Amino acid sequence: MFAEYAPGDREITSVAVYSDQPILAAGLEAVVSERKDCTLSGIFATLGLLMEHVGACRPSVVLLDVTPAVTFSTLSNLKPLVDVAPVILWVNAVSTEFVSKALASGVRGILRQSLPIELQIKCLRTVAVGDLWVEQPLCEELLNARRVRLTRREYQLVSLLAQGLKNKEIAYAMTLSEGTVKVYLTRLFRKVGVSDRFELALFALNKFLVGPAYELEPAGEVLPRVRASPALPFRNFASVACPAAGGR
Repeated sequence: MFAEYAPGDREITSVAVYSDQPILAAGLEAVVSERKDCTLSGIFATLGLLMEHVGACRPSVVLLDVTPAVTFSTLSNLKPLVDVAPVILWVNAVSTEFVSKALASGVRGILRQSLPIELQIKCLRTVAVGDLWVEQPLCEELLNARRVRLTRREYQLVSLLAQGLKNKEIAYAMTLSEGTVKVYLTRLFRKVGVSDRFELALFALNKFLVGPAYELEPAGEVLPRVRASPALPFRNFASVACPAAGGR
């Protein structure tokens, strides 16, 4: 039995679930039924039924159990879902390559099934309001395979982007035109091997952790002055530390 949900009520997080594991789905239903801040809009054993439901009911968030049916091809076809509601992958064990492709496809969260219940609920609510959820160790795994040396100017730009600044704000901070910032970002996407601002922000997180690694600027290039600001936190990024072993 699923509770009624008004799409305009953002105090309650409505969750549509895909899972072909009845026990897992029943466990989630039991947990959510005892809460006032979450409700299940439906649990589906096929992706087709899930997509129909999401289009018709527009839940706050979609929780997608990564079963054998969820392949690289599935990720490529997620656009109809991510355009309607933010998607979280509910994972047990998953490859870094799979996660990277998922994020590039628009997935907004990677949630381990082994996390404590309160963290799982926090993830659902965090993503439902527009933020991102990726655990810190997974960020490092994603980015360690993508070590790129930046010039000082590139590092400055990425640092500002990671703090949540928009192109206009970055342009002001670096005394550049907004068009020049867009050109720099396009070049950085290619250089770092990312497809959007979020992935570039993840790259920046890794740089903040290991410290700056600069290349020499081309001869004669004059660096703009950038106003000092803290490197962290990400404005729309949830970075979650692993709980202690055995934690629930």
